[in-house]
Amino acid sequence: MADRGVDLSALPKEVRDQLAELDLELSEGDITQKGYEKKRAKLLASYIPQLPKADLSLPDVQPSPSHSANPSPSPEAPGPSTSSASRHHRAHRSGGARDERYRSDIHTEAVQAALAKHREEKMALPMPTKRRSYFVQSPIDNCTPPDTSSASEDEGSLRRKAALSAMLAQTLQSSDYWINRSVQSSSTSSSASSTLSHGEPKTQPQPQLQPGVSVLADVLAHTRIENSVPPDVTSSTPQERGGSRVDLPPAIRGMSRGQSRSSMLDTADGVPVSSRVSTKIQQLLNTLKRPKRPPLSEFFLDDSEEIVEVPRPDPNTPKPEGRQIIPVKGEPLGVVSNWPPALQAALARWGATQAKSPALTALDITGKPLYTLTYGKLWSRSLKLAYTLLNKLGTKTEPVLQTGDRVALVYPNSDPGMFWVAFYGCLLAEVIPVPIEVPLSRQDAGSQQIGFLLGSCGVSLALTSEVCLKGLPKTPNGEIVQFKGWPRMKWVVTDTKYLTKPSKDWQPHIPTANTDTAYIEYKASKEGTVMGVAVSKIAMLTHCQALTQACNYCEGETLVNVLDCKKDMGLWHGVLTSVMNRIHTITVPYAVMKACPMSWVQRVHIHKARVALVKCRDLHWAMMAHKDQKDINLSSIRMLIVADGANPWSVSSCDAFLNVFQSHGLRPEVICPCATSPEALTVAIRRPGARGAPLPARAILSMGGLSHGVIRVNTEDKNSALTVQDVGHIMPGALMCIVKPDGSPQLCKTDEIGEIVINSRAGGTMYYGLPGVTKNTFEVIPVNQAGAPIGEIPFARTGLLGFVGPGSLVFVVGKIEGLLMVSGRRHNADDLVATALAVEPVKTVYRGRIAVFSVTVFYDERIVIVAEQRPDASEEDSFQWMSRVLQAIDSIHQVGLYCLALVPANTLPKTPLGGIHICETKQSFLDGNLHPCNILMCPHTCVTNMPKPRQKQPVDVGPASMLVGNLVAGKRIAQATGRELGVVEDQDLTRKHQFLSEALQWRAQVDPDHVLYVLLNSKGVPVCTATCAQLHKRAEKITATLLERGGLNTGDNVVLLYPPGIDLIAAFYGCLYAGVIPVTVRPPHPQNLSATLPTVRMIIDVSKAACILTTQPLMRILRSREAAASVNVKTWPTIIDTDDLPRKRPPHLYKPPTAEMLAYLDFSVSTTGMLTGVKMSHAAISTLCRSIKLQCELYSSRQIAICLDPYCGLGFVLWCLSSVYSGHQSILIPPLELETSLPVWLSTLSQYKIRDTFCSYSVMELCTKGLGTQTEVLKARGLNLSCVRSCVVVAEERPRLALSQSFSKLFKDLGLSPRAVSTAFGSRVNLAIGLQGTSGPDPSTVYVDMKSLRHDRVRLVEKGAPQSLPLMESGTILPGVRVIIVNPETRGPLGDSHLGEIWVNSPHSASGYYTIYGEESLQADHFNTKLSFGDPQTLWSRTGYLGFIKRTELLDASGDRHDALFVVGSLDETLELRGLRYHPIDIETSVSRAHRSIAESAVFTWTNLLVVVAELSGSEQEALDLVPLVTNVVLEEHHLIVGVVVIVDPGVIPINSRGEKQRMHLRDSFLADQLDPIYVAYNM
Repeated sequence: MADRGVDLSALPKEVRDQLAELDLELSEGDITQKGYEKKRAKLLASYIPQLPKADLSLPDVQPSPSHSANPSPSPEAPGPSTSSASRHHRAHRSGGARDERYRSDIHTEAVQAALAKHREEKMALPMPTKRRSYFVQSPIDNCTPPDTSSASEDEGSLRRKAALSAMLAQTLQSSDYWINRSVQSSSTSSSASSTLSHGEPKTQPQPQLQPGVSVLADVLAHTRIENSVPPDVTSSTPQERGGSRVDLPPAIRGMSRGQSRSSMLDTADGVPVSSRVSTKIQQLLNTLKRPKRPPLSEFFLDDSEEIVEVPRPDPNTPKPEGRQIIPVKGEPLGVVSNWPPALQAALARWGATQAKSPALTALDITGKPLYTLTYGKLWSRSLKLAYTLLNKLGTKTEPVLQTGDRVALVYPNSDPGMFWVAFYGCLLAEVIPVPIEVPLSRQDAGSQQIGFLLGSCGVSLALTSEVCLKGLPKTPNGEIVQFKGWPRMKWVVTDTKYLTKPSKDWQPHIPTANTDTAYIEYKASKEGTVMGVAVSKIAMLTHCQALTQACNYCEGETLVNVLDCKKDMGLWHGVLTSVMNRIHTITVPYAVMKACPMSWVQRVHIHKARVALVKCRDLHWAMMAHKDQKDINLSSIRMLIVADGANPWSVSSCDAFLNVFQSHGLRPEVICPCATSPEALTVAIRRPGARGAPLPARAILSMGGLSHGVIRVNTEDKNSALTVQDVGHIMPGALMCIVKPDGSPQLCKTDEIGEIVINSRAGGTMYYGLPGVTKNTFEVIPVNQAGAPIGEIPFARTGLLGFVGPGSLVFVVGKIEGLLMVSGRRHNADDLVATALAVEPVKTVYRGRIAVFSVTVFYDERIVIVAEQRPDASEEDSFQWMSRVLQAIDSIHQVGLYCLALVPANTLPKTPLGGIHICETKQSFLDGNLHPCNILMCPHTCVTNMPKPRQKQPVDVGPASMLVGNLVAGKRIAQATGRELGVVEDQDLTRKHQFLSEALQWRAQVDPDHVLYVLLNSKGVPVCTATCAQLHKRAEKITATLLERGGLNTGDNVVLLYPPGIDLIAAFYGCLYAGVIPVTVRPPHPQNLSATLPTVRMIIDVSKAACILTTQPLMRILRSREAAASVNVKTWPTIIDTDDLPRKRPPHLYKPPTAEMLAYLDFSVSTTGMLTGVKMSHAAISTLCRSIKLQCELYSSRQIAICLDPYCGLGFVLWCLSSVYSGHQSILIPPLELETSLPVWLSTLSQYKIRDTFCSYSVMELCTKGLGTQTEVLKARGLNLSCVRSCVVVAEERPRLALSQSFSKLFKDLGLSPRAVSTAFGSRVNLAIGLQGTSGPDPSTVYVDMKSLRHDRVRLVEKGAPQSLPLMESGTILPGVRVIIVNPETRGPLGDSHLGEIWVNSPHSASGYYTIYGEESLQADHFNTKLSFGDPQTLWSRTGYLGFIKRTELLDASGDRHDALFVVGSLDETLELRGLRYHPIDIETSVSRAHRSIAESAVFTWTNLLVVVAELSGSEQEALDLVPLVTNVVLEEHHLIVGVVVIVDPGVIPINSRGEKQRMHLRDSFLADQLDPIYVAYNM
């Protein structure tokens, strides 16, 4: 025990009493042993002998009486106590106007217990990473180990004195702690980050400490030093939470003690990464390994329909067991002889007989009376207004207002007098008042919904005061702005000076109250729509009578009203019932309460008011400010009506208020909570009790039971209990039932929670102008268990959830609009707010500014909490608070939070009276407009309805699977063949076509001046041309130089390093003439050498190049200082620059002995980051050129335009080889030129009347994004694309249908035919498989089901079907090419429309990979593969792409039905997640649609986590908006949970020359922490 060295007898009496009380609690079993020891240690903490100099006071915190730094107790500062009296005694001393509506000490203890339980589980959550610029608040020294004198790690942490530091040196100051504390921030890291844990520290006192020290160590073992949350000095609850605790993160897994901070980890793939990111991911994985609460039941996997895991009913779910409820009757409504026939009649009567009697006193902003309106004045002014409305607007023949018209009342709360006059003026004129809030700006929260209300009520006239009108926003010419969504309004000012005195003979018409509408009160639904509840004249009168009877109002009483007098209780008691009973109402507006929270209590005291009308907020504010007021007497109050007494959390406010003010004459029995609803008006109200009568009982309910809709008195688990107070009996003359809130209105059982429905003459009659919604709310007939109606009378739904307790008392546990239905269980938003607030948020968030709502994601509701963060909260504090809220809600409510977001102070949309506008907040969240500054997503814990991962079935190989496996009998095998290549007849041509080098020589002889190539610059001007002879001569010069200077042997590899142009082509043929093997390499980017030069070096090394041919500028770059920084420049092979060559001819030109000899090497980096070189033989390139010539009908009189990179694949073939073979002219446009002048490619097509053009997706995207808006300008310049017959995108990927379609649509105005655009398909093993030629049908498009694709199946669906994916055919199969679809595992052929790997057989396939060691096995596998059955003879090449073949109805050139090839994606790129196969592009398409500011996105996996990287094109404050939207869309559309969301700047995702994303490069950069992300969110 911690009381060693404490003389108990020397303690002050009150501390001894508290200790005795604790012992009693322990003996009676009211407290656990652990709790007992904790509280006891706390009580004795300040009496333990202090160490010399070990002062535990806090230098930067003002000591307050409740947390005195002075160890000796003073009478004003009782030691922390648990007795409720002294607890509340301290409550009113705490400063700051925090909203304590939800304060409940019982609950706070429950939350602390829940958190303690979690701490035992040692759960470490990885904290998100933020870029430095993103948060300025936090100091720079976040990651530096502190000096030993101060353990200050952040502003919020405790500055401890040196003695204490020395004490804790063992635990706090070990370097290990700091290494873990900064979570391995690598030296390159730009963002502060850390890990928080909730592990209880093992701070055992060290054996070598002196005996005196061990006492303090013992205290420290019982108190808790929070590393970032200081003790809450302002707290009004026992200090056991605000104590302190040493909270050490657990050592990060995988780190040995001695490792240095910059140590590197090796990832699974052997990529060295800075440990920071990996540690976080590891931590996230460890967090995710904790079992989810609902165990996933076994689940039958249907092919496609069954997505969602359907939870099996839990046999232990509590079920209602009571009998069916019997409707409850209120007391009869008494008949009083002198009650007026209508409310206006009451006003007329008092105006005439009691003209001097005060009706209303209004206060100014300081809380002093501003004016008093007497009943005489109220009557005469209302009369004037009625007369003016009916006679002075418009003309005699055409009055503006007719009886029964609706009129908006726009008055601020601070001017109740004007509002009263306007309201009664409308009643007297028999027009219908519709009170609304004053619109402050054009974009008010909810302004559009108010517009909907005005529209549905047909309002076109608004009454307002002169002051209010001046304050409304105006247009530049002085008119009132048209508010968003509002109908056109005419504004009328009702100040007295503008009103006309009625003529002598005019009298208002006051009929006896009937069923016509008297007024309309607005109400916002859960979805945010604002509707008007119409209250008839008879209902208004009856309601006033019922309230008079229930509250026992008598004539001439005084009432203090703190509520909004435009609606609800403020209107019913403070404006209507008060006038009926000639009551004097003193109105205390919201603005006054803010300035002077005690004002209403002072008014009660000064006026000896009998009744006060307040909300819990007002009780709380008064308590806070109470210490300034000594002489206040509340004994005059006979009824303190608590308007929001139906909120279950009001009970603690009522208790606390009573505790403070009982000594000021407040009697316990006068507190009267009530329940109201806009539809049924007052539902129930507690009648004031007799003096000394026992106070009504409370119900302590189990939250677990409540979530299943049943009432269970909580006995076992104190932590998840809800204490509710009754709201009295139902209103006189009313009848009440409890029905099931959803489905048909079936009567509940007695122990079941349901919606309260009321039948009464004193309720609303309809939603004005909305007959459909009205029926479901106002005309409900309850049914019994058999479904038979229980009677004829209609009931109105109140929107309140509750039950009837003993003695017919009504209990309310929540509202329908605050109901969150998650996985079939009900949770109440208010309860969740209360739990969140019980996690001491004092440093982090504002109490009254928390919004809780649910969003539907993946077939269930998900709970989101949004709170406003205090400006001084540190990152650590916020994150710690958020992670605790998660745990508390998890423990107490047994429900997972989906998202917890903190936004900057004052940014949430407010309702007119200062609350948070939940619907607008939810809308902002879904639209991505919240701009959070901190966010925590927990999809892993709360999404429990995911389907089970797919188990792959083992596949048997063999002919039998033709029948049972993928090949269903009767399906044709999926194969497609291009047309025949044909035989070359002419002997001379055969020679020419055998080798391209000979073809060039032949052309140079036969047609020397024919221009083969034209190179354009960015202005579209030819800068270089080459005729056949020029090209041949230039190639010869290069050959001569090579043979002279290179010292090369036949068959050596030579690297060609040139910008796109004719030099590259000449160098290529120069190599062929010299008998060496050219290797074309993209030159490094001069501005980005560090990234591009290593790839060049790698290709040079891998290809073992003997020599490099290049230009002078590039040669200088290769040898420059900048280059030396990234590669070793001393070991380049021989570099020859070919700019100024001597005029020499080689002695002879090389001719290969056979066509199978190697012609060139094609190196390319795949999107997965693999560098592969393939070998192309002379025979392959000449058949490839012949195939393209046939497909595109190329001959010497044709011109084609090429805007492609000429370094590999089909781009190289078209740029360098095709023209020499076919003799057509190629106009070359280097894609780089488009960066200087975007229209150059399109204007070239127009200027040269080009019929065929080839481009890449990056070129197409540049044009679409850059020129999309300029089509008119281009048209005016005479740009015309009607000549283009085919525009082929050269790609090695699935066709990008959306991009092709936008390109076609955008440039349709310039004459581009929608049929022109198509996509070619090639791969590493075969550079050109499909290419849309001149003949053959247009490319077709099909829609496939995405769910089936994930299961490796193709299911064709209609356009527009949910989860459908459009795929476009990849060109027509080239002549001489055969394609077959094969199961990649069994290697057996598949049937038509089945998904499998595309295999190709063609004379122009590459002859193998070029590898240093000649890995024959790899080569054989990809290049010479046989089917396992079917046709075992043919040799196929495996493309590595998944696709399918579908026989279409279209006919090809030969008249047969056309087989279309559809490419789905590269096998290497696919992600295997949950047993399914995903294509990154599909997820990325969804992500890019999620928010307008996502410019581009890329996904990859790491250790089974899905990582999404999104480029943010907007401002940095939008960064965190993307996290929930990205998570939602991937969950919704792909049924995957995103593990990490990384938000980066535009242009961070690397893209290769073909416009493909380099996802593996991105992954490596992310893991090596080189991305400089704006934000990294680790989803829990």
